[in-house]
Amino acid sequence: MLRALLPKPHILLFGPKFRAWKNLNPLPNHHFLSTFFQYPLKGVEVVGAVLGGGVRAMSGSAVSSASAAGEQLASGNEVQDVTMKVLAAENDDHGGVIVEMKEAMDSEAFVSLLRASIAHWRQQGKWGVWIKMPIELVNLVEAAVKEGFWYHHAERKYLMLVHWIPEGPNTIPPNATHRVGVGAFVLNEKGEMLVVQEKSGQLRGTGIWKFPTGVVEEGEDICDAAVREVKEETGIDSKFVEVLAFRYVVCLT
Repeated sequence: MLRALLPKPHILLFGPKFRAWKNLNPLPNHHFLSTFFQYPLKGVEVVGAVLGGGVRAMSGSAVSSASAAGEQLASGNEVQDVTMKVLAAENDDHGGVIVEMKEAMDSEAFVSLLRASIAHWRQQGKWGVWIKMPIELVNLVEAAVKEGFWYHHAERKYLMLVHWIPEGPNTIPPNATHRVGVGAFVLNEKGEMLVVQEKSGQLRGTGIWKFPTGVVEEGEDICDAAVREVKEETGIDSKFVEVLAFRYVVCLT
């Protein structure tokens, strides 16, 4: 939190009708770096703002519910605590931040928070911004897009939005474009090979025998996927021994 000394004469106003602190008598050394927003808002991070002459210190902390700060009038050499609100975020491993939206809010309040957050992260030298938007907050997607975000990928219950802050080349990687499948070559103690016929799919009703196959699930090791597919398709327990081959197929439909 910033602690600023406010020299005389100096009046600060805050309330529902004000989108920012108002300095009614600006002085030569006065600095205004931040915008304040209506409250209460949940899921935001409290950071510092600069008002007045001398800045003492600055720190940030994540809070689940933040209220307006510094509503009192400041004058003389009184030390006044002044805070602003930005979206709570975690640092990623590549110089960016990840925001996981959880609390409902109207789009106007969201845009105000988002603009303040981008300015804050730009000052920190952050690069990419990732916003994980749950399906329940779909009303905020359009507002984010208008602020320069774009779709990165979507899952059943959320949409991932991204934004690149620096002026230089965008290095955010594209969404995954490949799927990993497995085919299990299974032998028993007699040297017999396990094969199956499909009940659905392209080979259904063709009489063709094939290896048990399937798609690797999210976060699953290919070895575990092979064992799982054998169990699901045949009911037989198997043990992974080794990888026999890799095959790469482009434009598989």
